[in-house]
Amino acid sequence: MIVWINGAFGAGKTSAACELIDLIPNSTFYDPGLTGGGLRRLLPQKKLAEVTDFQDLPIWRRLVVDTAAALLAELSGVLVVPMTLLRQEYRDEIFGGLASRRIPVRHVLLSPEETILRSRIAQREEYADDPQRSARVRQWAFEHIEPYRAALGWITADAHTIDTSALTPYETAERIAEAVRTGEARECGIVQTPEPRAETVASGVLLFDEQDRVLLVDPTYKPGWEFPGGVVEPGEAPAQAGIREVAEELGLHLDTVPGLLVVDWEAPRPPAYGGLRFLFDGGRLRSEDAARLLLPGSELRGWRFVTEEEAAGLLPPTRFERLRWALRARERATVLNLEAGVPVDGR
Repeated sequence: MIVWINGAFGAGKTSAACELIDLIPNSTFYDPGLTGGGLRRLLPQKKLAEVTDFQDLPIWRRLVVDTAAALLAELSGVLVVPMTLLRQEYRDEIFGGLASRRIPVRHVLLSPEETILRSRIAQREEYADDPQRSARVRQWAFEHIEPYRAALGWITADAHTIDTSALTPYETAERIAEAVRTGEARECGIVQTPEPRAETVASGVLLFDEQDRVLLVDPTYKPGWEFPGGVVEPGEAPAQAGIREVAEELGLHLDTVPGLLVVDWEAPRPPAYGGLRFLFDGGRLRSEDAARLLLPGSELRGWRFVTEEEAAGLLPPTRFERLRWALRARERATVLNLEAGVPVDGR
């Protein structure tokens, strides 16, 4: 199990984590910041210059998952991880990667009042022999207060929050340990999709509203928006996999087999294995049907109908290109059907 301690820079996460490992039996401290520091020595400066924060490096997010899994395989027990995560898509990627390895995460937020947080930051001396470096650290923490406030909406919905305004690090650790022991700090409800070990076959289903906008869903377990769908199970027809996934993800039962629009090969790009990808046309949803869509809280956090232009800003490039192919194929099929006098979506 992992106890992930989140909060603003300067909220006292590391101090509380150091106290916590003495309160939770068989626990180990892991600071992902050390992984970031190592990357600064390993990666070429040209690569490092592309980002302002090591969290923006995909390799850092992958290594956090790999390192945490390796530590737990070697030491077992509980891993205490103090690390600020303000970007929801990074939380999705890291926690989703841990979930795929069957590693449960208890997410805790340390949330002192802002005046107290600012006072604590102002008093920090990270490097006693280097005042300028300490000043840069303080400035970094101050600059990230506003992003922290902006992220509170999703963090507080996800994490067990502890007001540490009047607490010492030890008292904070006691509160965390008690919340973990009683289950008040619940296991994060992320779908535990097994990590692939070879190329996969996956089916997506495109569903449209009455304005021909396409439905996208927002998974909790990986970054970026996606089409409804998922991995085809052994012995399952791709179209039937799409029907099953739509029912599981949205509570929508398709009464006809969706038509095939695109077959694409996604090349392996480590750590992803790639594989065969199908996109099907699930047809148009009436507004009353769309109003009845249901979401499993552990797997999807939201859905929305979007135009092609809006989809370009939500989908990763490979998925957006696949969508473009599918939309062009659907347009061609619509024209051919209309010319042949075949009704299309009630038209």
